Amino acid sequence: MSDTLRQQFEQLRTQLSEQVIGQAAMVDRMIIALLAGGHVLLEGPPGLAKTTAVKALAAAVHARFQRIQFTPDLMPSDLTGSEIIDPETHELRFVPGPLFHEMVLADEINRAPPKVQAALLEAMAEHQITAGGETRPLPELFMVLATQNPLENAGTYPLPEAQLDRFMFHVKLDYPDEEAELAILRLDRARHFEEDAPLVDSDQFEILPAQVLAARKGLADIHIAEPVERYLVSLVVATRDPERYDAELEGVLAFGASPRATLALMHAAAARAWLDGRDYVIPDDIMMLAPDVLRHRIALSHKGRATGWDKDRLIAHLLDKVPVPVE
Repeated sequence: MSDTLRQQFEQLRTQLSEQVIGQAAMVDRMIIALLAGGHVLLEGPPGLAKTTAVKALAAAVHARFQRIQFTPDLMPSDLTGSEIIDPETHELRFVPGPLFHEMVLADEINRAPPKVQAALLEAMAEHQITAGGETRPLPELFMVLATQNPLENAGTYPLPEAQLDRFMFHVKLDYPDEEAELAILRLDRARHFEEDAPLVDSDQFEILPAQVLAARKGLADIHIAEPVERYLVSLVVATRDPERYDAELEGVLAFGASPRATLALMHAAAARAWLDGRDYVIPDDIMMLAPDVLRHRIALSHKGRATGWDKDRLIAHLLDKVPVPVE
C-alpha cells in the first residue's frame, strides 16, 4: 500500500487527537475500525465529543454521512427506507433510508425497540437491507458508529448479544483529566473567533472511500507470525476457559468470546500495525486492542459479579496470565 496514503491516515489520527482532546483512544479505534471494515460502539456520558469526532472522520474521508437519533418510537422503515406512490407515475417507488450512507452515526442506539435493532443488525452483518420484499445492497464502504449513554437506563433496550458481537470495538469513554479539560476550554475559545470553522479541513486530506477500500484489501499483506497468531487465539479462548490460567476464575463467566472476536482482533491488530508503519503484527498490537474487542463479547456469571469481578478487570487479569510470545 502507498506510504502516502498511510501518512494521510497517520496525519488524520494526529489531527483528530489534537482536536478531540482527551479522547485519543476513541479516535484511534475509529480509524482502525474504518481501515479494518468494522463497526464501533462508543459508550460514555454526554459531552465527550463522540458525535463531533464521528462527523469529523466522515468529512476527512469524504464519506456520505448520516446521523440517526434512536428513539423508542423509531420504526424499521425510518432506517431502511420505504416504498411510496410516485405522484407523477402513480407507481410504487423505493425511497432509500439513512442506512444507505457510507458512514452512519446511530446516536443513543439502545433507545430503539427490538424491530429497529433487527433491521440494523441485518445491515451490519450482511451489508444489505430488506424492505418492500426486496433485498438491497448497502454501499461497499458502510460503517456504523453507535453511541450509548451509561448514565441513563430508563427507556432503553439492552442490545442483543448477536448485535453486540457485530461491533469490532466497544470503547468506554471517561471524562478528561483537568489538564485536558483546560486545553478543551482554550481550544473552544480559539474556535469562537473562527465561525463555521470545521473540526478538520477535509480539503487537506486526499483520502477517498475507494482508497479506504484499497487499504482494507492491503491489510491482508500484513504478516502475523505463528507465535503471535497462537497468542491471539489463546487470549480469546481464555475467555471461555479462564480457570485454565487461574483456578480462582472458575465459574466467573457465563460465556466467553466467539471466534468472531478472534477475527476482529486479528484484523484490528493488522490495521494498527499498518498505521504504525509496520508490515507485521506484534503482541503489543493485540494487548492494546484486546479490551475493546472483548468487553462486549463476554458476560459475567452471578458468581463473577458476587465475587467482585467486572469485565475490564477480568480481561486485564487474562492479559497478565496468558503467556506473551518473545519477539
